[in-house]
Amino acid sequence: MITGKVSKYKDESCVDWQKSLAGAIRDPLTLLRLLDLDKDEYKKQVHLNDQFKLLVPLAYVKKMKKGDWNDPLLKQVLPIKDEQKLVSGYTTDPVGDLNAEISLGVLHKYQGRVLLITTGACAVHCRYCFRRHFPYGDSFANQKNWQKTIEKISADNSIHEVILSGGDPLMLSDNRLQSMCEALAQIPHVKNLRFHTRIPLFLPERINSTFLSWVSDLTVKKVMVIHANHVNELDEVTGLCLKGLHANGITLLNQSVLLKGVNDSDVVLSDLSYRLFAYDVLPYYLHQLDRVEGAAHFEVPYDKAMALIEALKVQLPGYLVPKLVEEVSGKRSKQAIV
Repeated sequence: MITGKVSKYKDESCVDWQKSLAGAIRDPLTLLRLLDLDKDEYKKQVHLNDQFKLLVPLAYVKKMKKGDWNDPLLKQVLPIKDEQKLVSGYTTDPVGDLNAEISLGVLHKYQGRVLLITTGACAVHCRYCFRRHFPYGDSFANQKNWQKTIEKISADNSIHEVILSGGDPLMLSDNRLQSMCEALAQIPHVKNLRFHTRIPLFLPERINSTFLSWVSDLTVKKVMVIHANHVNELDEVTGLCLKGLHANGITLLNQSVLLKGVNDSDVVLSDLSYRLFAYDVLPYYLHQLDRVEGAAHFEVPYDKAMALIEALKVQLPGYLVPKLVEEVSGKRSKQAIV
């Protein structure tokens, strides 16, 4: 990682992010052994989910506190038996993605913007993920249909921003992602490209000089929305990564998901906002949990969520208070809660 403006295709000493990903933890027992957590307690709590398995890079595990079942980072990634509970109102498509698909992997929910499902791959499997049931095998903007995707966006001059999502778009190779972005940037009415990613938190080595070089050369505005939920996710290595992105012309925003037992505290959220700003990231959204099947145990009641925002308004300058929002299937914008 580097923090200044980069010249093209340098930094050969950078750690290979794909090798780091290959070494990610995929077995809950291995994860708990690394964290010195009790085997008997493991049997009580953990559920082996064959459809949505554990996946977490070792660098993220190293940020967790050993011996602590309540570590806020561990809670975000560890499969537990509560995920098996069927709760009324929790569905497999809580935000209406499938109804918003206008072409393969192209979602058009909001005026002026389209979202591309670029890949189903992620560096981590967050247990509250609203796309944990999404049929990626049948619906993403793949290479085979890429020309049709470009034609679809080119034909609608009301589209000014393309959001690259997934999965995580930074899981694509530089060659693939660069080609995709350059094609989008050549469409005259596309002014902004927005990346939604958790990669800086889990695989900061992915943000190497090659990536920074071609991204900084794009002839459109670049925005990156990271997804940090807790201040412990933001260490010095991640901070250098974020500062490197900012130095290369990328506007950085953060959106968090409000999660019971993880960040449902005004102290935690306040510390997160200050740490984000120290690393050139502005707080953007604090999301009420999307009601996806398997994540009900993370939900924070609305009255507590609103009380947290009121507390943050007292503790923080206005520009560091995220907007409390929810996404409602079929609505044409995020819905403000307060």
